[in-house]
Amino acid sequence: MQISRRRDDGPIYLTEGGFKRLQEKLARLKRSLPDFIDDAQQAAALGDRSDSSEYREAKSILRRTHRQILSIQDQIKRVVIIKSGPNASGTVQLGSSVVLKVGGERRTFQIVGSHETDPARGRISHRSPLGSALMGHKLGDVINFRSQEYCIIEIK
Repeated sequence: MQISRRRDDGPIYLTEGGFKRLQEKLARLKRSLPDFIDDAQQAAALGDRSDSSEYREAKSILRRTHRQILSIQDQIKRVVIIKSGPNASGTVQLGSSVVLKVGGERRTFQIVGSHETDPARGRISHRSPLGSALMGHKLGDVINFRSQEYCIIEIK
């Protein structure tokens, strides 16, 4: 019986910086691959592979690196670059920075794709509850979210 994993084959929304970091990670993994292959070969040369924890560990690292490379290559094929800054429609979109007035406080959020979220730095996904509530709204709109009013005072 084969267990299938749910895989999202849709687009991956990244900023230009996020795309560059993904490409750099792929390059680092590819550069490290020969060392991991060498480690596995050296561990195999030590003797009985069935009892060798060093061999099993080296093979595990090699398999994990191969999986990461394949995964990142797949992601890169599906990347859609998010353009930052204001858009012609004047609405909140992917890449927008939104300044909100919430209970007398100003809060700024950048709307990014799911792979680049960092709520502590104000980077929220367009699929997050607040991000999806903001999408498509314009300057001056008031959004009721979780029993609180969020007024859009600026879209950058």
